[in-house]
Amino acid sequence: MNIYKHLIHRFVSTFFGLTILFTLCANVAVAGPPLICHTFDIGNAQSLPWGGPGWNLTGGETYDTSKLTSDTVKILASNSTVLVHMETLRRATLYARTNPAAAKELFNTLAAATKSASSAPPPALYYFDIGYLAESYKQWLGPDSNPARGIDGYALVKQALQLRSDDPQMEFAAALITLTGPASAHDEHVQKAKSGAKNDSLLARNLATHFMGQQGQTSAEVLAKPAASQESKP
Repeated sequence: MNIYKHLIHRFVSTFFGLTILFTLCANVAVAGPPLICHTFDIGNAQSLPWGGPGWNLTGGETYDTSKLTSDTVKILASNSTVLVHMETLRRATLYARTNPAAAKELFNTLAAATKSASSAPPPALYYFDIGYLAESYKQWLGPDSNPARGIDGYALVKQALQLRSDDPQMEFAAALITLTGPASAHDEHVQKAKSGAKNDSLLARNLATHFMGQQGQTSAEVLAKPAASQESKP
């Protein structure tokens, strides 16, 4: 009898947990994890394999997550487009949640890359990748399973921006990270991203997409709101 009670308890907990998760990701008003629930348009560029049209894993994927680090690093090294890095790290984070060992290996490998400035991609992207991954992990992995716990990913992204200050796609990434503040920094990132999008068709497409797949506001419209109004509700 206790076994049945335990199974029922697990089912109810899982059901309500998933219900809350999908509500957060579908409702901009409560600011679901923007680095995870919102897919990025990367055109025909290569990224990690993805089977379905949605933002999340379907449960039927056959991807071998033991290859997550090698596959991710290969993609990041072969393309310097920041949006490709953002989408690849988003997918990597989703896969990493299913394999804690792979999550740790990927984080440690990217962290080690910041200590080496002798190979491609440029050093700015090393700092961006580890910072963006840390912020993605923070939004999707539980504290006990997050190898980047305690790491200030935004500080690393700002360091990347100091090395590559003319990249509006990186400003777009920073604007997403600062959706809940600080407001002054968020507004500055948004303005630089929007200004740079005039000469960046891929970024312009991403700013024009509906945020988190909804048929409401575009990414540009959501980002233009004061950062304080984006703060997640309990």
